[in-house]
Amino acid sequence: MGQGQVHLAALLAGAALILSGCGLADSHAVWPEALKVKAAEPAPLEMPPDVKRLVAGKLDSVFTAGSQPTHVRVSAPLHDPRGTGWTACVRAELTSVIGKPLGTQTYRVFINEGSIFDRRQVGADDNCVTETYEPVESTVAVETQRTTKP
Repeated sequence: MGQGQVHLAALLAGAALILSGCGLADSHAVWPEALKVKAAEPAPLEMPPDVKRLVAGKLDSVFTAGSQPTHVRVSAPLHDPRGTGWTACVRAELTSVIGKPLGTQTYRVFINEGSIFDRRQVGADDNCVTETYEPVESTVAVETQRTTKP
């Protein structure tokens, strides 16, 4: 009975070894493409967001209400390497809660499906330091332009 169990274990180990090579063999096989296992395609990228419009419409999602952001500027959106979303840098002059100027502060915003879902203050090693920025029009100015145009 002990010899039968050894033969069974050897048979199972051999079968596992043979079957484990199937995935590797398929990728290098000379089979027609229709018979090979297809690799999963990456999810398609969404269109680059209008960062100026997003930030102008949702300043409170980037800055705290008491910081009174002025001279708000944004960088061009870049594809987020960790997913299908986008990132951009936002820079503004901020004021502390007690009214003391904080100077220019820069944040990286994370955009997915057309909305800002996260933001982080950047450090010296972040590439936001080298980005080119464009001013953001205030929501009031944008609405005024829309209503005055014929």
